[in-house]
Amino acid sequence: MDTSAFLVAFATLFATVGVADIAFIFAALTKDHTPAQRRLFATRGVIIALMILLFFAFLGNAILEVFGITIPALRTAGGVLLLLIAIDMVFARHSGGTGTTDEEESEARHAQDISVFPLAMPLLAGPGAISAVILLTTGARTDAEFWLVIAAIVVILAIAWLTLLVAMPIQRLLGLTGLSVVSRVVGILLAALAVQFVFDGIKASGLLGG
Repeated sequence: MDTSAFLVAFATLFATVGVADIAFIFAALTKDHTPAQRRLFATRGVIIALMILLFFAFLGNAILEVFGITIPALRTAGGVLLLLIAIDMVFARHSGGTGTTDEEESEARHAQDISVFPLAMPLLAGPGAISAVILLTTGARTDAEFWLVIAAIVVILAIAWLTLLVAMPIQRLLGLTGLSVVSRVVGILLAALAVQFVFDGIKASGLLGG
């Protein structure tokens, strides 16, 4: 079994889900809530996000067929989207692909329950993560690779859940500088993966005669 499929999926989802960023945003949005409420929000948000990502994982091919989108086109477009997210991460710019907009965050501060919005979507299962899931699952060459991608989704969201539970300590430990370093390193790795997706998409399309 080729475990590289799991590693690629894990690295891609780690960046697009934004596991490191979530702790800071979640801590800010729940600073006035009790520990029990934060646990409830975290658990419910992760479960909903898992359902969303698994929906696109299992129905990705069907969705592409409905809209007449080819796998090479998806790989190229997905690679470009992930590259834009990676550039934002490297240069420490806010990205709507992995987080909330200013308007969404402002609305969330006044919400009683943030587990669905903005936690499940768009923080955990945002446009970047959904695109990555469809890209990874439709690109799986065997059933074994497909299930390795599914396993990566589950593992990433489990890590995200644990991260949310300790969001307050992580915020105090890392600080803005620590988060910036983690984000930039992950961004560089994601940029390389994104470029590879673009290369693979162009090659598979036959545009270059390969």
